[in-house]
Amino acid sequence: MKIAIVGCGAMGSIYAGLMADAGNEVWAVDTWKEHVDTINRDGLRVEGKSGDRTVRVQATTNGNDVGLCDLVIVATKASGVAAAAKTALSMTGPDTMILTIQNGLGAADRIAEAIPTSQVMLGVVGGFGASMKAPGHAHHNGMELVRLGEMDGGETDRLAKVVKVWEDSGFAAKGYPDIHQMIWEKLICNCTFSGPCCITGLTVGEILDSADAWPIARACAAEADTVARTKGIKLGFDDVESYIRTFGAKIRGAKPSMLQDHEARRASEIDAINGAIPVEAAKVGLSAPTNATVAGLIRARESGF
Repeated sequence: MKIAIVGCGAMGSIYAGLMADAGNEVWAVDTWKEHVDTINRDGLRVEGKSGDRTVRVQATTNGNDVGLCDLVIVATKASGVAAAAKTALSMTGPDTMILTIQNGLGAADRIAEAIPTSQVMLGVVGGFGASMKAPGHAHHNGMELVRLGEMDGGETDRLAKVVKVWEDSGFAAKGYPDIHQMIWEKLICNCTFSGPCCITGLTVGEILDSADAWPIARACAAEADTVARTKGIKLGFDDVESYIRTFGAKIRGAKPSMLQDHEARRASEIDAINGAIPVEAAKVGLSAPTNATVAGLIRARESGF
């Protein structure tokens, strides 16, 4: 299968490396020229839970170089989805499958501005803890599950086909008739750890162990859980604290991408994660003061970047 990864950062590089290793023709499309040049010169190295491999991937900063693909995976940060969707158009034919994978809320709406929702699938990944070690070199701490679903819902043959691509590349993957449930379940975990880790500089495990930080992280999760249930989202768990503790215990050494962004003095995805909870809360007559405070502090810090 010919696959393009649009947004080949830490997570995108893991997708690209393992899919290329499985025999697919993979193109990495990214704006980081040094990363692209390194991949083309030395190959793409992916190490961590899946092992240590260096594979040949075709990389470019210009999506027009790629041509039509069978599958386009949009793996940018939430803020880059709209631009990535336009890039993906040059690779998209009538039978091309578009899969967008981001943290938080809003990606589906942004990609739908450029691409018909009938061609779009949504993905949620958990338990990877990915980071870039250097240009052309990605690392991940875990390898839990890739959850996939049609944006418009339902179970289709093409969804099963995309699930198999991931499985054949060594990922644990599963298709869901209601991917929006999965998005909210991941969002609750992200709200728990992304904002608090970013503010404190602590890893996921250090947040879990901190008598000062954990109550704040737990409150972020509880607010998100309440909003989701009030919106009618059918979550797959009853006890939110047990759920987030179990999630965090699997990636104790991880630094969420939001913390990695701030360490590099880059703007984060705060508006799609903790910052999205007060917005969604207001729609159903609720408030989310802890998430609002965490988001406000992060935005304040980013104003100086």
